[in-house]
Amino acid sequence: MNFVADESVDQQIVERLRKDGHEVWYIIETRRGASDADVLALAKQRAAILLTADKDFGEMVFRQRQVTEGVIFIRLPGQSQKRKAEIVVSAVKKHAEELFRAFSVIIPAGIRIRKPIP
Repeated sequence: MNFVADESVDQQIVERLRKDGHEVWYIIETRRGASDADVLALAKQRAAILLTADKDFGEMVFRQRQVTEGVIFIRLPGQSQKRKAEIVVSAVKKHAEELFRAFSVIIPAGIRIRKPIP
């Protein structure tokens, strides 16, 4: 799968996804300081699912009707970076096909997937 990881995403998540064979464009490595609109546009351009811990993307997708291939919102407060990476990778493996054109929220108890999105 292709992902764009926002600056709010822990590096360990990016590394684990890459290790599992996913292509991940990490904003910190390529476009540090890019606006949320630019990050979302890059994800659309790359036909990639956006990984983020930034609530602003929910606003952009649902209220502003920004088009996207999908968003995974990571809400794992209090978890170690290693544990966050394990949870995200597990959710991606288990729900890979459901994540496209969906707004998904990963929480400690599991994942909520809302389809379709604009």
